[in-house]
Amino acid sequence: MLPEPFLKRMQAMLMEEYPAFLQSFEEENCRALRLNTRKTDTGRFLEKSPFSLRKVPWADNGFYYGKEDQPGKHPYHEAGVYYIQEPSAMAPVSFLEVKPGERVLDLCAAPGGKTTQLADCMQGKGILVSNEIHPARARILSENIERMGVCNAVVTNESPEKLAAVFPAYFDKILVDAPCSGEGMFRKNDAARAEWSEENVALCAKRQDEVLRCAGEMLRPGGRLVYATCTFAPAEDEGTVSRFINSHPDFRIVEIQKTDGFTDGQGRWIEEPAPGIERAVRMMPHKIRGEGHFFAVLEREGRETSIGQSSRQGVEKGLPETEYREFSEFREQYLAGFAREGIYVRFGEQLYLAPPGIPALKGLKALRPGLHLGTLKKNRFEPSHALALALNPEDVCQCMHLTAKGNEVRQYLCGQVLPVEGAVFTAQAAGAPKGWCLVCVDGYSLGWGKAAGGIVKNHYPKGLRVQFWR
Repeated sequence: MLPEPFLKRMQAMLMEEYPAFLQSFEEENCRALRLNTRKTDTGRFLEKSPFSLRKVPWADNGFYYGKEDQPGKHPYHEAGVYYIQEPSAMAPVSFLEVKPGERVLDLCAAPGGKTTQLADCMQGKGILVSNEIHPARARILSENIERMGVCNAVVTNESPEKLAAVFPAYFDKILVDAPCSGEGMFRKNDAARAEWSEENVALCAKRQDEVLRCAGEMLRPGGRLVYATCTFAPAEDEGTVSRFINSHPDFRIVEIQKTDGFTDGQGRWIEEPAPGIERAVRMMPHKIRGEGHFFAVLEREGRETSIGQSSRQGVEKGLPETEYREFSEFREQYLAGFAREGIYVRFGEQLYLAPPGIPALKGLKALRPGLHLGTLKKNRFEPSHALALALNPEDVCQCMHLTAKGNEVRQYLCGQVLPVEGAVFTAQAAGAPKGWCLVCVDGYSLGWGKAAGGIVKNHYPKGLRVQFWR
């Protein structure tokens, strides 16, 4: 059921490897997840893992799981302990070499797999701008950032051109996971096969040229950029990178240490290949346990500095404490160890903790300027689900402990009220639990409950209850 023009092109490209490539489409696609090390210790998780896991060789915290496993239906998934991610898709971020404290841009970020991987590298320090041009996909991106407990991400819904005008030479690291024809997903995605055409390949390549040009303008001298696709088409892979390098003499393709199964970029498949195009990486499904991907690591010449220049709009000033008094009172009463750096910003009644040095967002469509803390209401504060997922048991004054094997955790995820009697609580104050408490599963935060009159009222979001148990 593969498109005939696609098969003819791949046969001409691969020659003697073509039969093995074709055979790979008869094999089952691989399944993998990536652990969230801001929420769990890898060694500890592997000791008690409910799944059969095997290491993904190119991702530190990536693991294949078995066909019989169902990690998407486990409570740990709702707690953001891991992200279910195609194994090949984990590779590009591994070579971006992101460090805590840097300014990082994920230019085409939805649904959020690579963004949350970048956040894992940053460990809550620095500024991560995660952008998605399509509004519906940007909302999905924001939801996944929330589930993974990411605190330092700014989610924008803008065009690359708009961002380039605001952030010239601003970012230390940039990921361009470019929209593409999706040939690498043919094995697992029927829609990708049905929507493919030679005309769409050419259209994608033209769009990629513009996206990569904008990304190049936003990278500081000495910075690093990774361009990635999930397609085999040379016009979108070696072609896009070569067109960019040939027109931007201050950029070069970086040599990297290739893992077994990675193959070189091929200049012979395109016109005017850029110097060093063989340093790019092709991930072919007949050579690795994963789908088809391509990526290239680029660096911009110039003196490397620890930080780029300011955005053209300056930095966000933040609110005086008098404007978030209700949260301060909530924090004093219910948050024992909440100590996050940042500035407080407000969108209507919604209060956010933005990362230090966040650029001013005036004129930009921002869905999330950092960690959503909750809603400021008259004389009270209502904490958000995002805040719960960003906390650990030691951050709160009251915590209700559930286990993944118990019925109570499923009752909670279904939205049911839980009895206080017989439940395990940790609390700073003596006596029966009262007021807001963090509900956790095996030490991982799931959401909020509110204890009163011998029960814990359920504050797990209604939309997630339906989604999880449908």
